[in-house]
Amino acid sequence: MSSCCDHDHHDKKPATGATPQDQATTSQAPKRRIIPIMGQLQQSPHTHAHEHDHGHNHDHAANTCCAPAPASFGSLAAAEVVDGGVRTSMRIMQMDCPTEEALIRKKLGSMATVKSLEFNLMQRVLTVVHAPDALGSVLDAVRSLGFHPELPDASGQLAASQETAKPWWPLALAGAAALAAEAASWMGLPGWLAASLGILAVALSGVTTYKKGWVAISNGNLNINALMSIAVTGALALGQWPEAAMVMVLFTIAELIEAKSLDRARNAIAGLLKLVPETVTVQQADGSWQEVDAGSVTVGRKVRVKPGERIGLDGEIVSGRSSVNQAPITGESLPVDKAEGDTVFAGTINESGSFVYRVTAAASNTTLARIIHAVEEAQGAKAPTQRFVDQFARIYTPTVFVIALLLAILPPLLLGASWHDWIYKALVLLVIACPCALVISTPVTIVSGLAAAARHGILIKGGVYLEEGRKLAWLALDKTGTITHGKPEQTDFEPRAALDAEHCRRLAASLAGRSDHPVSQAIVRATNLRAGSHVAVDAFEALPGRGVRGVIEGKAYTLGNHRLLHELDLCSPELEVRLDALERQGKTVVMLSDSQQVLALFAVADTVKDSSRAAIAELHQLGVKTVMLTGDNPHTAAAIAQQVGIDQARGNQLPEDKLQAVASFEQEGTVGMVGDGINDAPALARAHIGFAMGAMGTDTAIETADVALMDDDLRKIPTFVRLSRATRAILVQNITLALGIKSVFLVLTLLGLGTMWMAVFADVGASLLVVGNGLRLLRK
Repeated sequence: MSSCCDHDHHDKKPATGATPQDQATTSQAPKRRIIPIMGQLQQSPHTHAHEHDHGHNHDHAANTCCAPAPASFGSLAAAEVVDGGVRTSMRIMQMDCPTEEALIRKKLGSMATVKSLEFNLMQRVLTVVHAPDALGSVLDAVRSLGFHPELPDASGQLAASQETAKPWWPLALAGAAALAAEAASWMGLPGWLAASLGILAVALSGVTTYKKGWVAISNGNLNINALMSIAVTGALALGQWPEAAMVMVLFTIAELIEAKSLDRARNAIAGLLKLVPETVTVQQADGSWQEVDAGSVTVGRKVRVKPGERIGLDGEIVSGRSSVNQAPITGESLPVDKAEGDTVFAGTINESGSFVYRVTAAASNTTLARIIHAVEEAQGAKAPTQRFVDQFARIYTPTVFVIALLLAILPPLLLGASWHDWIYKALVLLVIACPCALVISTPVTIVSGLAAAARHGILIKGGVYLEEGRKLAWLALDKTGTITHGKPEQTDFEPRAALDAEHCRRLAASLAGRSDHPVSQAIVRATNLRAGSHVAVDAFEALPGRGVRGVIEGKAYTLGNHRLLHELDLCSPELEVRLDALERQGKTVVMLSDSQQVLALFAVADTVKDSSRAAIAELHQLGVKTVMLTGDNPHTAAAIAQQVGIDQARGNQLPEDKLQAVASFEQEGTVGMVGDGINDAPALARAHIGFAMGAMGTDTAIETADVALMDDDLRKIPTFVRLSRATRAILVQNITLALGIKSVFLVLTLLGLGTMWMAVFADVGASLLVVGNGLRLLRK
C-alpha cells in the first residue's frame, strides 16, 4: 500500500497471444472479474501488460495415448450465449490425451458453424462456441469419431460415470498366446501354430487399438493408434507372427500402466475435495440440530462443529472458540486460534474446542472450491515448454513417417536390397515415431508442480508462471501488510492549532473512517477509544498515494501524508523538523489540515513480521534482489528496509511511481511484485509475476493474482522459486530422456539391430520414466 487512503484496484485479463491458427480453434473470451470498491461492485478494464498465454488454448495433454482412466464427476458451466454464438461444455470420457484432441480439433475445426474450441484434457472437458442451432451437428461429429459426449443438466451437474472396468482375462490370455507364439517359433514348430497363436493374441488385445487406428486414418490423422495398427498389420503380412503379437500385447499393457500412473497427476487437485465432509450439523427452525448434506446448506444457516471435526463450509463464528488447523489451505500446520467474529474455511480441521458458525458461502463457492477451480483452469493453460513440445511433435511424427516410407521403398528400388528387411525396419521406425513420451513429459510435470504448490498454500494460476518463477531477478514488495503486520497503532498525536484536541481527533477519524487503509484504521481505532461519535463527511474524495479530503460542517479538510502537505503548500520549517524526527523513528505521519494550516499531527507505527526477515534472507540466497515500494516517507521506508535486509527502498511512491520502478528493473530480468491483489494495480499488472498476499477467503485476490499466497507468509515466495527451478530441471530431464531414447533406437534400427518389440518396450519405458520423474514434484 502506498499511503493513507490509497484506493488503487486492478484486474488482470488474459491476453490474446495466440497464433491465427490457435485463434481459429481456441476460445479467447477474457475473464471478467468483479472487484469490490468502497462497498460497491465495479468491473475493472485493466489488462495485464505482460501476460504469457494466461488462460488461452486449453488443451492440456495430461495423459498418454491410453484407455480412459476412472472418471470423476462434477459440474460444468451451463450453455451460455456469448459473442458469436453459444458456448457449450461437454465431458468426453474417451478424450484424455493429444490423440483424441487432434481428432476432435480437425473434425470440428472444419465446421463453419464452430467458432472456437477449448480443451481441458485433465478434466476431459471440451468447450465449443458454435452457432445457436448447431449443437446437434457438433454432437454428431464428436460421436462419428467413436466418442460419447455428455452434456450437463440444467444446473450444470454431470451424472456419475457408469464406466465399468474391463475384464483382465483377455489380456492375460493374449499375453500367454504371444509367449507361446515366441516359443513355437524358437522351437521350430510348424509355422501355422505360431501364426494361429499370434493372430489370437492380436485379436484379444488389439481390437480397441485397431478401431481407434481406423478412425484416425479415415480422418487423415497419424496418431499412435494408427501407427501401431500399421506396424502390427505390416508385421503380420511379413510373417512376423510372434513379434506382431508381442508388440500389440506390450502396447496394451503399456496403456494400462500409464493410465494408472497418470491418475495420480489427474487426481492431485481433485483429492482436495476429499478434505471436505459430505455432511454438516445444521440448526433447524425449532432450535434442534440435524446432520444434513453440505451441498444443500444455504448461506446464513448456523452449523455446529465438534472437537476433531473437519469444517464443511466457509463461515463466521457466532459462538464458542477453538484452534483450527488451516494446513489444507495455507500449507502451515500451526493451528490458528479462532473466536467469535473470526472466519473459518471449509476443509480445515477443528482442534479441541467447539463452536457454532454462520455459513457465508455455499459449498460450490467456498475458498477451497475456488482454489480447486483455479488450479483446474491453470491445468488447461499451456506453459511455454509444453507449447514448444507440441509444435515439435506435430512436425516430428509426419517427418518420421515419411522417413519410414522412404526407408521401406528406396533401398530395395535403388540398391536391390531385401524388401522384407527394409519394410521391417520401416515398421520399427513407425513405432519409434510415436511422440507420446515426449508429449506427456511436460503436462505431467507442470500439473504435479501446480498440485505440489497448492498443497503448500501457493496458488499458481498457470504453468507459465511456474516456469517464469525460476528466472525471478527482482522482487518488488509493498510495505504495509506485506513486510509488516499491516495493523499499525497510533503512537503520537500532536494538535498544532487552537482547536480542541478531541474535536481534531473526531475530524480526523471521520475522514479516516471512509478509508480501509491500515494507517487510517489505526487513527479510527485510537479515536474511538477517546472520543465520541464521528461527524458526517460530504464531498469525500480519495487522493491515491496522498490521503483523503472532504467537507465537514461546511468546511473543507484534508488528511494526508507529507507529500500532500507539500502540494498544499502548508509545510513550515518547524514542521519539517518534527516530521523528520518522527519519520527517522520508522513512523508514518499523517496531518489533518484545513485550507490555511495544519491542525493536528498523527504518527502511526507498524511492526515487521519475523517471516519477512527470513523470506528476504532466503531470496538473497537464491540470487533474487529485493526492493520495497511504499507510499510512506523515505525515512520510514529506509528504516523498515534496514530491519528486514531489503536491498533498496523507495518512499513517497504513487501508483504511477511504482509502475515506473517495476519497469526500470525489467532490463535486469524477470520482475515480481508482491501486494494484496487489489492495491498497487499498475505495478502488479506490469510485473512479470504478480503475487497476492493473504488470499485465503479473498475472492478478488484469488481471481487477480498470477500467484496467490493463501496466508500472509512471505517465505512462500522462496518456496515458489525453488519449486519453479525444480520443475524446470525435471522438464529438461524428461525431454532429454524422451528424445535420447528415441534417438538411440533410431540409430539401432538403421543399423539393423533394432526390433519392433524392443522399440515398443523403449517407447513404453520412456513414457513411464517421464511420468514417474514428473510425479516426483508431488513429494516436494
